[in-house]
Amino acid sequence: MQRVGVGIVGSGFAATLHIDAWRRVAGVEVDVVSVTSSHAAHADTFANRHHIPRADPDLDTLLADPAIDIVDCCVPNYLHATVALRCLEAGRHVVVEKPLTGAFVDPAAVPASAMLEQALSAADDLVRVAAEQGRLLCYAENWVYAPSVEKARRLLAASGGTILRIRGEESHSGTHSEPNKRWETAGGGALLGKGSHPLGAALHLKREEGMARERRPISPRSVVAEVASLTKVPSFAAEPEKFLRTGYHDVEDWGALLVTFDDGTVAEITAGDTTLGGVRNTMTVFASNVVVEMNLNPNTAVRAYAPSPDVLAGEYLSEKLETHGGWSFPSPDEDWMQGYPQEMQDFAECVAHGRSPRSDGGLGRDVLAVIYSGYVSAREGRRVDLSPWFAG
Repeated sequence: MQRVGVGIVGSGFAATLHIDAWRRVAGVEVDVVSVTSSHAAHADTFANRHHIPRADPDLDTLLADPAIDIVDCCVPNYLHATVALRCLEAGRHVVVEKPLTGAFVDPAAVPASAMLEQALSAADDLVRVAAEQGRLLCYAENWVYAPSVEKARRLLAASGGTILRIRGEESHSGTHSEPNKRWETAGGGALLGKGSHPLGAALHLKREEGMARERRPISPRSVVAEVASLTKVPSFAAEPEKFLRTGYHDVEDWGALLVTFDDGTVAEITAGDTTLGGVRNTMTVFASNVVVEMNLNPNTAVRAYAPSPDVLAGEYLSEKLETHGGWSFPSPDEDWMQGYPQEMQDFAECVAHGRSPRSDGGLGRDVLAVIYSGYVSAREGRRVDLSPWFAG
């Protein structure tokens, strides 16, 4: 059995999701060798909790270990490119969480067009260095690997029809990460942090359609977008009790994209930190001869009712759910339904067998091109031409 050594950078929420997924890989011997973090005590605690042999004091120490084949970058958004480039230059394969990178600036002082160019320059550097080093740049877009999205891809391929319209959403009651509330550390708000997921899946499905029909990807041609700060609406601000998280400094808590592809079809993407009831990860594809609905979360595999929140207080139900009372939809395997184990399975197999991942740096780069062009659209109130970023 092939062996793949993994090093993890970061010890927060994403790192916990990822190590659980690495441990579920089958057919490849995955050995999580080490973890490092900017907070040494956090790395030690993480290593002990997850039975990792070593917590390294810094990234250089981790990279000095030849047993590590791939580094999983679970750091805040503004560090993605810095850490990934260091690892690629050290000859390691890399996993990068969404967004691939971004423009980490003061949005009041930098034009949206300049942010677009900065974000894509950083993304293109990552893709280029990975190619030069002969290393894999794996983009951790779990929606691409979610069972419902993969089944939709197969159904659409079997139908042979044309994908006419895609409607996708990711939203919940708000981020629990303080760095995600500031542009300088997050690179954007709900549109980037949440809209990247359904957008990534939509780009993936249209690419697969184009490759199957014409041996070329169907690419985005233009985008129109709108953003808002709904938690700053005066009437909401005056409410004495709040069930939504607040405190967003200079990033939007809601956004929408209307993407037109070069075949004339469209995708409608919505993202928000302003939705109660747990995480809403949904997508519907309207094709010429079939309609496919995907409910990553919530789904009705399990439904439960509790007259009081105390009844199910000791059991995990689903991410971002505000109360355990009333009706709920406890996923029997939430990580599996979201595609986390499947993405790490793909990445491990790619390292072991020398093939390219389904979700790679190119997809991460294209997601940035659409979303940051969306920020240009929202700020300037116009449709933005995407052809300069998708030429060839």
